[in-house]
Amino acid sequence: MKYTVIIEKGRESGYVAYCPALKGCVSQGADKTETMSNIKEAIEGYIEALVEDGLPVPSEVGRESVEIEISGAG
Repeated sequence: MKYTVIIEKGRESGYVAYCPALKGCVSQGADKTETMSNIKEAIEGYIEALVEDGLPVPSEVGRESVEIEISGAG
């Protein structure tokens, strides 16, 4: 399965990552590489817990990613 992961610079330091399709699935790390490794582990644990509890695993069906560049005003 593939999931969209959003990585943002942390408020004080490091990076924070979350997976919008998996509500509450969040991780962090000192740099982007560590953050990606940590969120991958968090996603795997999240899905494993859903399966163990007999709950459906959310998918990314219907999601589309678009990048838009905005020019400066004026």
